[in-house]
Amino acid sequence: MKLKNQQMLPLDEQLRQLVIEARQYPSGHLKRKQCLTQIVRLIEQSRKLWHEHTPYYEDALQQTWVYFCQNICEAGTGEQYDPDRSSVVTWLNRYLKWRLQDFRINKQKHLARYTSKAPSAINKNQDVTDNLAAPPDTPPILETTRHWVETDPSGELRNVHIQNRPDVTCQVLLLRRLPPEQGWEKVSEEFGLPISTLSSFYQRQCMTRLRNFGLSQGYL
Repeated sequence: MKLKNQQMLPLDEQLRQLVIEARQYPSGHLKRKQCLTQIVRLIEQSRKLWHEHTPYYEDALQQTWVYFCQNICEAGTGEQYDPDRSSVVTWLNRYLKWRLQDFRINKQKHLARYTSKAPSAINKNQDVTDNLAAPPDTPPILETTRHWVETDPSGELRNVHIQNRPDVTCQVLLLRRLPPEQGWEKVSEEFGLPISTLSSFYQRQCMTRLRNFGLSQGYL
């Protein structure tokens, strides 16, 4: 009867109750193992766990499940999961994305050892992005930056937009100006806005956020 009632609850509440139940038993206890197995099964069936097609995804996922087992009931390798702060799925997705980012950075460092950069003269009066051409293989930094813009983890890029034009957001303009960038004339024609309006918004809102991201990643 208890299991049937549990199944009628929303996923997050089912998981929350299973966590509370699992914590009633010591490590290694059969009942705890059964609760944890049920949590994993429910999460996998829900398809709410972050997924992406990268060669290192399975490794990051394995690390995430290990972290789950070590910290769901008590603090093991990290901080103990707190049901009052987030759902189990949100907690795991946050950790999984960090591990994916670690793999991505390590891959970039590996590639950087074998990549030579040719110096280029840049006119200080020009927009730096005007001098960036699309290489045959996407540079690691550009790949990471594009991923940040496309996924917009905080939601900030898609919420900041030109006044009275919710369709012209920071996310939209950054995607058009990242190499291989669209010219301002084409962007102006697409949205029916003056180049001056687009460029001003881009410098004030988009570039500021792009620069902050670069600083956070150690690119600047």
